[in-house]
Amino acid sequence: MKEPFTHFDIDKTLKSLGLKDINEGTSTGSHNFSGKELLESYSPVDGQLIGKVAITTQEDYDKVMNAASKAFKTWRTVPAPKRGDIIRQLGDKLREKKEALGTLVSYEMGKSLQEGLGEVQEMIDICDFAVGLSRQLHGFTMHSERPGHRMYEQYHPLGVVGIISAFNFPVAVWAWNTALAWVCGDVCIWKPSEKTPLCGVACQNIVTEVLSNNNLPEGISNLINGDYKVGEFITKDNRIPLISATGSTRMGKIVAQEVAARLGKSLLELGGNNAIIVTPDADIKMTVVGAVFGAVGTAGQRCTSTRRLIIHEDIYEKVKAAIVDAYKQLRIGNPLDETNHVGPLIDKDAVKMYQNALKQVVEEGGNIVVEGGVFSGESYKSGCYVKPAIAEAKPAFKIVQHETFAPILYLLKYSGSVDNAIDIQNNVAQGLSSAIMTNNLREAELFLSVQGSDCGIANVNIGTSGAEIGGAFGGEKDTGGGRESGSDAWKVYMRRQTNTINYTTEVPLAQGIKFDL
Repeated sequence: MKEPFTHFDIDKTLKSLGLKDINEGTSTGSHNFSGKELLESYSPVDGQLIGKVAITTQEDYDKVMNAASKAFKTWRTVPAPKRGDIIRQLGDKLREKKEALGTLVSYEMGKSLQEGLGEVQEMIDICDFAVGLSRQLHGFTMHSERPGHRMYEQYHPLGVVGIISAFNFPVAVWAWNTALAWVCGDVCIWKPSEKTPLCGVACQNIVTEVLSNNNLPEGISNLINGDYKVGEFITKDNRIPLISATGSTRMGKIVAQEVAARLGKSLLELGGNNAIIVTPDADIKMTVVGAVFGAVGTAGQRCTSTRRLIIHEDIYEKVKAAIVDAYKQLRIGNPLDETNHVGPLIDKDAVKMYQNALKQVVEEGGNIVVEGGVFSGESYKSGCYVKPAIAEAKPAFKIVQHETFAPILYLLKYSGSVDNAIDIQNNVAQGLSSAIMTNNLREAELFLSVQGSDCGIANVNIGTSGAEIGGAFGGEKDTGGGRESGSDAWKVYMRRQTNTINYTTEVPLAQGIKFDL
């Protein structure tokens, strides 16, 4: 096994992102917080303490909410194209900081440096998308049944948008929400994962610089830090009309209930149990590339990670052999070394879940074909590095029905037509991403039809991971039903209003109702 890369100046990276004296505890972005309790961030790469941030208190939160509410009154009156220009400047600033921020993402979260840089590129891409969108926030016009009347629909900003993001994409998901919310005229309060708080502070520092350069209120973008208790500040606040939450299905159900109880809106991006169907007409080489990256990219900690490979019995052994051979070429180690494919899991709790899943699949009758395990020794002293594993299993196994956030790939066999494979794929609680590998046009079209995949994302001849920002991102069932990023996902950040204008001297009523005085 190749020794992990060790030449990395974390101090230089932190300073370039405005994270000075980080071990003394930092205020969360532009707000000076009173809380003395600190949240520590340890890197899964080497187990080292990176820094500490102040945990948001109720008093702190009240200050943030007051600043956000005040800023909204200013921001909503800025013309949308002007708001788009501010987002353009944010995108330019992210371009300047791409290497530093991408490196911090890799070090604090554990994904490969290429994936860390790619995540920042997603932020830049959504900024570009939002700039164009700033001139396209259009409604509709309708014909009125009443003479001399005009009807149309328009969209207005909601107000303060709450964002709860997960550790696996510590900056991109915030940008997806913020860029669209901003262009719609909303302001944001963001609670990043308590496992990656420094990425949140770094983003807030970048945003604060952009707002300051334009003499705009700092309350347009706000950051709070802490665990789920801090998240409850925004989920229970009836002054926040929309909560966008990314994370586990368990977390999402709690958020949904809290927000629904006060008749707020939720945008939920939750768990995935994603599958690739491999038919007899599949290109095996393409299948291997898509499946391996989907299964081991980000150490299996993407919501779109490939968990299940559903292979036709006629080519099962051939595909299995090709996948197993590809796994022998994987390099696991320090993610900042670009020659490595796979970095660590986020923490030791994730390692335990990984070990328990492998144990359970054997107990249920599965067969391990690529052994897992935890790396040990000085080079892997964080205790978070694991071996990507492959197990043969049955679709009905409880562990196969469950999403394990780790690099474990289950091989499932199907027979007969592709309809049987689709049934297996759909027969899980989650419905995020899906894919089919086939050169058969009929199979591909069936997979994309109403009889096919029940997921929010359905791909042909590419894997389950790697969504572009131009399309709406999200899934169905236990995935939550939310949509973020491209297409018309912007509409969730706005309230719809129907307007009727009477330009006559009469007041006729709809449906022919008479009300004469």
